[in-house]
Amino acid sequence: MRAKVISFINMKGGVAKTTTTVGTASAMAGYFGKRVLVIDMDPQTNATVMLIGDNKWAELNEKDLTLYTAFQEKLFSRSKVPFSLEETLQRDVGNLDRVKGLDLLPSSLKLLRIQDQLYEIGKKTDYGVQPYEVLALAVNPVVPYYDYVFIDCPPNMGILTKNALYISDYYIIPAIPDILSTYGFPEVIDQIIDFSNEWKEKELWKAQKKEEIILLGIVATKVKNSNPLHKRKLEELEDNESIQPFHTVFPENARFAEAAEYRESMTFRQKWGYQKQADLFLQFSREIMERIERNER
Repeated sequence: MRAKVISFINMKGGVAKTTTTVGTASAMAGYFGKRVLVIDMDPQTNATVMLIGDNKWAELNEKDLTLYTAFQEKLFSRSKVPFSLEETLQRDVGNLDRVKGLDLLPSSLKLLRIQDQLYEIGKKTDYGVQPYEVLALAVNPVVPYYDYVFIDCPPNMGILTKNALYISDYYIIPAIPDILSTYGFPEVIDQIIDFSNEWKEKELWKAQKKEEIILLGIVATKVKNSNPLHKRKLEELEDNESIQPFHTVFPENARFAEAAEYRESMTFRQKWGYQKQADLFLQFSREIMERIERNER
């Protein structure tokens, strides 16, 4: 059975998108025994550093064992180092005890250097590759070996995000329930629909064996229960069935910021908090699995 590929996306940064991606991936692997691959498509590399730490990331980056090499290879006819999926794929990552089956394809700050040139891929290579097919060509050989693939996307709808969406079955929008984080929902959804229509017109969807990218839902993050605006926006989200808000709501908590630090040998609850936070990731994971199951009946 093909993995369920889910992109986590929001046009605005600072909405706990990466934290939500990594925490949910850890819960899926650690508590539900799923094989999970995290693909870090964000040049900020936050998901990568959360899962392997600064030192390991620096080592991989120096050796060009990141997704940067996959794009560089297609952009320039003579790449210094050919992309190696086997060497780039980091297995059993994370700093959590007894969590196995969580793998990573790391990102690189070097993607910032070339991201504005990536639209030229189709013109600069002899492969006939569309700019948003690069990730698919790089990772499709391993995707069938996973239950879930989570992609942490940049906070924009650029070509890196489109690469993520091209291989995705679903997408989730993490958002703080305030005006700045939620006003762009319609634009995100409309752009994803337009992008789907673009590659369907070219019949490229046949290679991915799907006809559309489905919104799995909106998940509220960094919620301040004492904030009247957050309370009002949460009520608006709950009343808007078209965006399918998740029942799980992640409150504002210092533990989320601390969890970004990579430290050796921690339990899931030590990392995400002994109170409610760890349980919320388990609840959110169940919701994701249940929604996908209902959708695919």
